[in-house]
Amino acid sequence: MSMSTENTESGHPKGLYVLFATEFWERFSYYGMRAIFALYMTKMLLLDKSAASNIYGSYTGLVYLTPLIGGYVADRYWGNRKSIFVGGLLMALGQFLMFFSASFSHSADKGLAITMMWAGLTFLIFGNGFFKPNISTMVGQLYKDGDVRKDSAYTIFYMGINAGAFFAPLVCGYLGENVDFKWGFLSAGLGMLVSLVIFYFTKNKYVIAPDGRQLGVGPNKATDTAGTADAKGGGFSAQQLTILIGGIVIMFSLLHFGAGIDIWGSLIYGMTAVGPFVIITDKSLTKVEKDRLWVIILIMIFVIFFWMCFEQAGASLTFFAAEQTDRKVFGWSMPAAYFQSFNAGFIVLLAPIISAGWVWLAKKGKNVAAPYKQSLGLLLLSAGFLFIAFGAKSIPAGGASIIFLTGLYFLHTIGELFLSPIGLSMVNKLTPGRFTSLMMGIWFLAIATGNKLAGTMSGLYPEEQKISATYKVQDLHIDATTINWADVKNEQTINNTIAWKANLTKKNESSKELDSLASIATATSTAGFAYDTVKVKRIIPSPMSEQELKNLPPGEKEPKFVFSIGDNPKYAYLLLNDMKGKPNSVTLQVWDLQPAKPKFLSITIDNLYTYFMIFVVFSGLASVILFFLCAKLKKMMHGVS
Repeated sequence: MSMSTENTESGHPKGLYVLFATEFWERFSYYGMRAIFALYMTKMLLLDKSAASNIYGSYTGLVYLTPLIGGYVADRYWGNRKSIFVGGLLMALGQFLMFFSASFSHSADKGLAITMMWAGLTFLIFGNGFFKPNISTMVGQLYKDGDVRKDSAYTIFYMGINAGAFFAPLVCGYLGENVDFKWGFLSAGLGMLVSLVIFYFTKNKYVIAPDGRQLGVGPNKATDTAGTADAKGGGFSAQQLTILIGGIVIMFSLLHFGAGIDIWGSLIYGMTAVGPFVIITDKSLTKVEKDRLWVIILIMIFVIFFWMCFEQAGASLTFFAAEQTDRKVFGWSMPAAYFQSFNAGFIVLLAPIISAGWVWLAKKGKNVAAPYKQSLGLLLLSAGFLFIAFGAKSIPAGGASIIFLTGLYFLHTIGELFLSPIGLSMVNKLTPGRFTSLMMGIWFLAIATGNKLAGTMSGLYPEEQKISATYKVQDLHIDATTINWADVKNEQTINNTIAWKANLTKKNESSKELDSLASIATATSTAGFAYDTVKVKRIIPSPMSEQELKNLPPGEKEPKFVFSIGDNPKYAYLLLNDMKGKPNSVTLQVWDLQPAKPKFLSITIDNLYTYFMIFVVFSGLASVILFFLCAKLKKMMHGVS
């Protein structure tokens, strides 16, 4: 009797708090890793920002793609519980592989670290696909149909998501940036294990339906109501499935082989383009149903642009925080990853206020149609980028004020609350019941496309310098046969200048280990540079000051020595030895000190102001276009508010 009262009259079932805690720690794991991922790739794996951004975009895009697989497997074969547990194990393993990747990243040869990273990302992507859609589904199953507490339950669950996302960068970001990246990834992995332990040991007692039945034990299709229209039309027909697969293959081929887009981008974009077409051509749809689906499909286009801009948080905005922002707060240097907590923190503060605002407008009879709210969300997104663009127009020597990133995240959070939850509600209301799950999956495909495009756009971030080539140095000598001089582009100068034997300084005469300083004999001159993992800085004739040494990243105790040629060199050459003097372990890095500036639609992006203004224009135009479409879209909704 007490169980029935708890589930139907007052309070919330204890299962909600089990799922809250499970999701809290899973999101801690996901956002903790994401907070340091781009920094790890650029600082430790020494990838340039373009390559790191594209990897980041592929990862975050595929994370929204695999829930289609995980949801299907749970519905047809495993059920929610098994899918959640298997997904959690895969994600924990993925985080531990990232830990091992970071452990090997200190080596001069980054090959093993990169291989481990790819393995870790693969497990994380598929694990998320099994975990994410199934735990969200179980929240609603805790309540009877029509239970007025269900909306409140999802609000509580949403707070759990954002609470985990808030604390994750504070812990993983601090460990990653101030101690070692491997400890940041390890803490994310341990967070995932905590999530699994909570779920495993409490699910049988608390994750139960109102009638006492344990939830998620068997396939979801087994619990469908037989004979209803919704149950009857829950998936694609054989003909639709053929069109879907064939269409994806054709789109993938056109994008990958025709347009030269990478494999993952071609897959994500192809699925996003074909999925809506398959549903909208279903012969069972009435005209009203088709009109409502077209509203969702058209809004999806604008959603893609929103997430393309919004998800700069994990890549280009993190680069800006790390390299161009004065992060000193009362003498304390705040890790760059901490900025990724701002969005989640603002959501926790602002979501109840904005939600109450919509309720108040509805009671007054002044509720605003969903497309208008989403148009305003895009406008706020544009305003955020405009704010930081002015901050980037003239950056002081000490870095841009922390106010600019704070203001951007504040405006972007309000924009997200105007667009994202409104969109999810719109899909639920406008889609015929028999297609709700499929259309929700396609909606997430739009988010996947936006995330992938976000990585592509982050790749346009203007770099001051980048690593253009890396070569092995045999037996502590520079072996000319291993160097591709066509890449270095100044063959004659190097041949006339470098004495092939490298004179590497040691800590003392009896030491077998190389110091972090190296010198190289040249026939003409030697120019010295400081090297701090991200940048090469000229230090001759003056050495680095004590304060500059203190500002070096964790692990960099003193500047490494770099040789170059000329007073205004195009390239700098850095000798690295991270294997403690072992033969064949020295690496020669070629740094391009004047890299070509990226271009976008014939616009040369030669500074950060221009870069951020591109997002201002994109999101601003999208907002204006959607605003003028709103009246038509509202009519096509046929009375749905």
